Amino acid sequence: MTDMKRILDAKGYSFFFVPPDAKVSETLRMMSQKKVGFLLVMDGERMEGVFSERDLVKQLAQQGPAVLDRQVQDVMTTSIYHVGLHTSVDEVMGVMSEKGIRHVPVMDGKMVVGVVSIRDVVKEVVADREITIKGLENYIVGTDFRT
Repeated sequence: MTDMKRILDAKGYSFFFVPPDAKVSETLRMMSQKKVGFLLVMDGERMEGVFSERDLVKQLAQQGPAVLDRQVQDVMTTSIYHVGLHTSVDEVMGVMSEKGIRHVPVMDGKMVVGVVSIRDVVKEVVADREITIKGLENYIVGTDFRT
């Protein structure tokens, strides 16, 4: 069964983050430049929260454009769900579905080592299913298994 380590080995262990005192406007600029919808809020090596497109929409609805001058620590999500390197794809899909989240930090002990998105997870599930289907097709027609 595929786990988060396998996904991160393929996609890379990098992730984007901002410090807690970054302004929301600066954070949005970074998100646009990096073409991401999710950033970690890090104080050194410690994850303090996350900031996503959903956080922005919620805060704009509540505060209007004034939110752009606030610090990200004032508007970030602090209830953070995370997974370990050896958490299975099925477990992560369950967490994401149950909690209604699209990104999840991956931890190795107390250190963040990457972030996986629902897109990463679905891509891995599809690849696993294709291998299974191909193996079953080969079994049925009596040929060797090849990926």
